[in-house]
Amino acid sequence: MIVVMGSFRLPIENFASAQPMMAKVIAATRAEDGCLLYAYAHDIVDPGLVRVLEKWRNRAALDAHFQAPHMKVWAQERASLGLFERDIKVFESDEGVAV
Repeated sequence: MIVVMGSFRLPIENFASAQPMMAKVIAATRAEDGCLLYAYAHDIVDPGLVRVLEKWRNRAALDAHFQAPHMKVWAQERASLGLFERDIKVFESDEGVAV
């Protein structure tokens, strides 16, 4: 399994207009083959910070995701929103253990 974790920042004044764009890319990504989880979460104590969590069946599925048409649109949209401090990392993992 591939786990993607990270964060990015949006100017807080752009957050409301970003939400429909983020919802669109989340819905399209969740429909992709190999996507097990794709989520953005607005940090409660740090306005403008968005946490990213993804789980993919394998690296091939993640690589295909990067080439998806909706990701090209999202790249343009996020640039127009002033997205900054993007820090996203990819990890190889097993299924994990419930605690």
